[in-house]
Amino acid sequence: MRLIALSYRWLVDLMALVAATMLVWQMVAIVASVSLRNLGLQPPAWLFTSTEYAMLYLTMLGAPWLVREKGHVHIELLTAALPRSVLPWFSRLVAVACVVICAILAWKGLDLVIQNIERRDLDVRAYFFPKWILTIAFPISFTLMAIEFARFVVGREILHTGTAGIHE
Repeated sequence: MRLIALSYRWLVDLMALVAATMLVWQMVAIVASVSLRNLGLQPPAWLFTSTEYAMLYLTMLGAPWLVREKGHVHIELLTAALPRSVLPWFSRLVAVACVVICAILAWKGLDLVIQNIERRDLDVRAYFFPKWILTIAFPISFTLMAIEFARFVVGREILHTGTAGIHE
């Protein structure tokens, strides 16, 4: 069981690292593209396309890690006004809602991937690209986000701090 938990944690960390690498790639690709244009040259088509794909992937791959680290944006005005005795119950209820929503999105994402494979859908931009390669990120990431939110449902730690303001 410990090996499974360690492997899972490693997977989420690896996905976040890949997302961070893609963010750096976007910066490099955009600077290169703008520089080439300013020099009167035409940047290769794959440069722009790769930044578009990276935008989707870095968002989806980094999201489970952000849930784990409570890095998603949320407003704590309501939870700050709740009595301390109610806060854990409310926070766990919000986490349950997040699990349900992520599970639905994972299921719909899997349905989309299967549909893309069956139809042999292509993303046609600079190149013909199988669409399932893009949409596979949805079921994987939303499943992992559901697991991360579930940890706030059943674990000792809750999702909300109960204080308003910036916590850094």
